Formats: sequence, C-alpha cells, structure tokens
Amino acid sequence: MITVSLTRPYTTLPRGGYLLETSAGYMQVGAPPETIKDTMHLPQGTPNIFVLPNQLFHVHKGITLAEIEFPIYWNFFFRKKKTYVVCTREQRDRFKVVLQESLFGPEKIDLRSEYVGGDQAFGFPNMSAEIEYFGGGRTLEDHVQFVVFNRQGRVRINDVEILKEEHSFRIEDSKMGRVTDLPAEIAFNIIYETGERPPEPFQPPILGITCLGPSTGFDPEENTSGFILWINRQGVMIDPPVNSTEWLRQSNVNPRSINSIILTHCHADHDAGTFQKILEEGKITIYTTETVIYSFIRKYNALTGIAIKELFELFEFVPVVIGKPYVINGAEFRFNYALHSIPSLCFDFTFEDQSFMYSSDHLNDPARFKELREKGVLTDTRYRDLMDFPWHHKIIYHEAGAPPLHTSIEFLNSLPPEIQKKIYCYHIPKSRFPADTQLNLCKFGIENTVYPEITPPRYTEAVRILDALANVDIFRDFPLSKAKEFLQIAEEEFFKRGETIIRKNTPGDRFYIILSGNVKLAGIEHDEEGLTETKRYGSYEYFGEASLILEQPRNADVVAETDVTALTIEKARFLNFIKGSELLQRFARLNEIRRTGTWDILSNSRFFKGATSAQRTQLELLMEGPEIFEEGELLIKQGEIYTEAFIIRSGIVEVLQNGQVIDNLARGDFCGEIYQLQKESQANYSFRASMNVAAYRIARHRLAEYVLHNPGVYMRLNYVYGA
Repeated sequence: MITVSLTRPYTTLPRGGYLLETSAGYMQVGAPPETIKDTMHLPQGTPNIFVLPNQLFHVHKGITLAEIEFPIYWNFFFRKKKTYVVCTREQRDRFKVVLQESLFGPEKIDLRSEYVGGDQAFGFPNMSAEIEYFGGGRTLEDHVQFVVFNRQGRVRINDVEILKEEHSFRIEDSKMGRVTDLPAEIAFNIIYETGERPPEPFQPPILGITCLGPSTGFDPEENTSGFILWINRQGVMIDPPVNSTEWLRQSNVNPRSINSIILTHCHADHDAGTFQKILEEGKITIYTTETVIYSFIRKYNALTGIAIKELFELFEFVPVVIGKPYVINGAEFRFNYALHSIPSLCFDFTFEDQSFMYSSDHLNDPARFKELREKGVLTDTRYRDLMDFPWHHKIIYHEAGAPPLHTSIEFLNSLPPEIQKKIYCYHIPKSRFPADTQLNLCKFGIENTVYPEITPPRYTEAVRILDALANVDIFRDFPLSKAKEFLQIAEEEFFKRGETIIRKNTPGDRFYIILSGNVKLAGIEHDEEGLTETKRYGSYEYFGEASLILEQPRNADVVAETDVTALTIEKARFLNFIKGSELLQRFARLNEIRRTGTWDILSNSRFFKGATSAQRTQLELLMEGPEIFEEGELLIKQGEIYTEAFIIRSGIVEVLQNGQVIDNLARGDFCGEIYQLQKESQANYSFRASMNVAAYRIARHRLAEYVLHNPGVYMRLNYVYGA
C-alpha cells in the first residue's frame, strides 16, 4: 500500500499533484489519474477539496491532470461527503460537461438509430429511465460544489483563503497560522504494475486474452481493469486503463500490433487509456455506438479544449448498431447495451471454433431485473433480453464490482459449476475474490495471457504477411493487385539474438521488413557533420532499401538485439515490385536528406523525440533542404496565409506576436502552426531568424497528410508558443 508522509506542510503525491493539510481538511492541487489510490487510506481519507491546476490536460501523454471523477464517486458513495472544486469560471463550465457525461450520461438519448429495427427491436431499452433509476434523482450539485475564483483571483473555504497567481497558488490558513505556496503547473508520474518483462518481444497469437488490469479504480494494489483481445495476431484493446500504452512498451509488446479499440462507456477507468492510445502511433479504429462516442468526444472536448471536429479526425470511428454483426480481425462481433448507470456496451464474438462473451460494467441480477420491470424501468423485451444472458459461450469475461451498479461476486459464485469454470472475473480486488469457487480471477500481465485452444483459420500465414504489407507506411497506397505479388516474393527468415544481419560496406542484396523483434543499426555516418548514429527498429519497420536503390555498399551494421523474424525480398524482385511507383525517388531523397543529420535532429527534438522511428522516417521523406535564412529574414509572417512549415537545423528563430518576441526556437524545433496550416488560415505569429538559420521546409499538403495518419505527432505540433 502506498503511504504519504505529512511531516511537511504539503506532500508531492506519488502519481503527481500536491496534498496540503489545512484546517478545512486535506486539500489537493492537481489530480493526475488514479491519485485517489495515493490518498484513500490516509488518516483523513481522500481530500474533498480539489484545486484545479492551470493546465487541465497533458496533450503529449493524453491524460488529464484534473481527474476528479473517482474522488467525487468515493466521497459521495462511500464517505457521504460532497466534493469542493476550486477553479476558474471557465474551468467550472468545462468540468460540468465532463461530470455530466460521467455521472449521469448524455442529457438527451435517442437509441432508435442504434438498433436494427429501431424502437421495435427486441430488447430495445428505455435508456433514459434506466439512467434516471441509477441516478436516484440526484443532480450534479448533490455531488460537487464549484468554488469559483473572484475577479481578484481569491476564494475562501472556512478559514482557508486561496489566491490564484500566474504560476502558483498561495494558500493562507488563518486558523493554522500558515501560508503555503504551491505550483499551479502539475507534473505527473506513471505508476503501473508491469509484471514480468519477457526477454523477447511478445508474439501475438491467433487467439489470446491479455489482462491489462483485473481490479477497480479504488484498488491501490492492482491495476484498473481492461484487456487486449488478440485475434489473428492483431490486438483489440477493450477499455484500456490509463498508462496501458506505457505498459505495452515496458512489457516488450509492440504497440503497432494493436489496431483497434472497443470503448464500452465513458467512466474514467474505461476511457482514460483510450485517448492515450489514439495519440500513440498511426490512426486507431474505435468501435462503439454513436451515443458512447459522442459522450466521449464531449468529455474530451471539455478536458482538452480541442474542437470536436478535430477530435474526430484523430481516429477512425465505426458506429456500432445493435443486432448487426461486425468482423474485426476475422472474428464476428455482436454488441448490446448492458445495464449500468450510463450507456455501456457489452459484446460477444465467435472466431473459428471459439466463442467469447464480455459483460462490460453490468448489473447482472435477475431479482433486480424483476423489480425494475415492475417499476416500469425495464421494458418487457429488455427484461427478457437481460434475463437471457449468453452463458453458453465458451469463455466469459464478467465484471464483479460493487453493487448496485455492478454484479455481485456472490451471484456469479452461485451459478452452476460448469458455468463458473468458464467465467473470468475482473473489476474486483483480489481480497474480495472468494476462496471456495470454480470461478477464475483475471491475472494481470503479458506472462498471464490466456491462450484458448482454437483451430487455426485458413490462410493464417498469408494474413500475417499481408498485415506486414498493410502496416508499412511506404506501401500504404499500393494497389490491391500488388498484394498477390508481395505474397509471391516475400520470404520469411529468422535471426538469433546477437546475430549480424547486415555487415557495413558489403553489397546490398535484400530488403527487410521486421515481423517481430528489434534490430540495431550502428555506425551510420553523415558526410556534412562527421556524425555517426545508432538507430533501433521494431515490428513493421524496414531497412536495407538504400543500397539496393543507390547501388552503394551497406552503410551500417545491422544486428539482431532480440530474436528477429523478418520478411526479406531479393534485390531484383524488390526493385521490380516498386517499379512504377514514387518509391525509387523517395528513397533516393531520403538517403540524401539523412546525410544532413536529420535523424539525429529529430531524435533529439522536443517536438519529435517522442515519435517512433517509423514516424521519423515518414517525416524525413517530407523534408526538403536545408535552406539558409539570413539574420532578420522572416520564415513566416503574421497575418499571411502560408504554405509550408520549417524544422530548424541550426541557429535561433524568434517567435513574434504583434512585433513582440514571445519565444525562441532552436535546433529540432518546429516553426509553424499546424492548425493554421491545415485550414490554410492566416498565421498568428511571425517566425524570424535572429541569426543565420538553416531550416528544412515541409509543404503544407504533405504535412497535413502526415499528421492525418499520425495523431500523436499532430498533438505535439499543437504547441502554444510563449506558454
């Protein structure tokens, strides 16, 4: 259990934010996700006074710095206390939207378009009545009271006065005779149980289930619930918990092996990791209903301040209709609405000779169903649909949270033994799981991945090879007719850890695409600067193209850092495969631009160092130059529509607004406004060389297409100059 020392006036919480002991009780400044796990067992319990920080959302990591949903739940339902939120008027208006969606769901609900057959469909719910029942007639004001700073930036709670300054809060406690200054900008720390890291990269199976977390948002000992379905060696994340993308990297799981998310509902323990995954690498596909996705979008529009249209552009959305089948990675999925406090989806799927059921957050209680039908909350067909839970599936993942919003573990433990054996319980602390049971408790970690027996589907190896083709960005626009040729020319090769795959200065004879594993490219030289570099590549990244195209010896040693499985294509076949495309010219340009040190520049840039090697390679293919700008010369002029952005190679660029310098940019920094470029709008800033500057150009249309496929980089380029 995490403990927090209160020997000083304030404590920096392990997950981030500050905790101050005052005469009015604990006060918390800033609340990164799951800080409730840091505070709930303290002597005075979870704070019921929260001061919102200046920055509400960390766009690079995709997490809120003011996650007050769970403290509000805890204070209200378990401590019978209201939560006080100290904030600006604008923050109050934004958080009313967030909490409305989380506590009570959408204000208006019309599910007719989400059912095959509309409101005449079997099982069609009166969702408004169900939500009203769980809401118990409460309003937002019953849960939370917003305390808004006045024009002088002050508020008072009992004997405690809080003064909001530009970069800090001054907290004056007259009863305790103490004045404390706390930062208004909040850092955060990722605390996430990672389990055992396999020595070799994880190999996605034909069918498997990896638990990202088995427990609840109120359990400080275990990760919050969520899991990955591996189907045909591709992953589908189900309600990923916060920081699960970090866990993937630490657990030797390539994030690019996950291509989609199923979002069941919009509580913080289910949607927080979704936004993080959206911003990671490449566009992810999200499956959910329009009701759930619009709730998610309204919530994150309020948290981030990003326009609704822009948020929708960050991912691919597949609107789910109840009663209609959906094929995801070769499995056939069907969805339904569970019984919960807000709209929440459950689903099942069949894949070859296996079947799977996921309850999502769901009150599975036949006695309660009968009571709700008698009260008119459940329609007759909704009642019958809920009573007919599909226990026939071979694998059942069922939640077992705390009633009355969840299914009691006692109910699941009362089911016949042959059903219990098929059930994997999640959303439950280990301490609440019964000792005498046939039920299974979900176990976190890649090492505890469940591998159900399954008859492999037809063409499984062909699908694996075509997945690689689809995931390599340079082949994204190749016609379907090329897939047949790719299957005929690609060969699979295996290299042991430490084996040299390519030796520097030898003739190039093959092109490589990594299916699994990691390689290191060492000793790459740059003519202009005399630099040598080391690069690392992982699954679905490629190497070896330059020497094939340029008829030059290999320019680096390539060594397998782990066991590596790669697709290789012999030189003549590779050149024939790309003949007629732009790749010959693009690869030649890539080789030339890299000689100027672009890889080192991007790898050490504050804007791009978080990008993957594949994303950096894609960006290098767009860069032109470098070009010299003399001291005082404008790269971009405020008020004008401009058609290109810049990345600085050397020198300093001043950012000016209305003639005043508000920021200075240096090597690796991005010059431009990504939103203004996309929309072909006037520049809000001027960018001026303060000395001789060398910079790479990127054309507007190319950059717009690049960020369309790389939403995480797009968010990093949404930099606020001068902030």
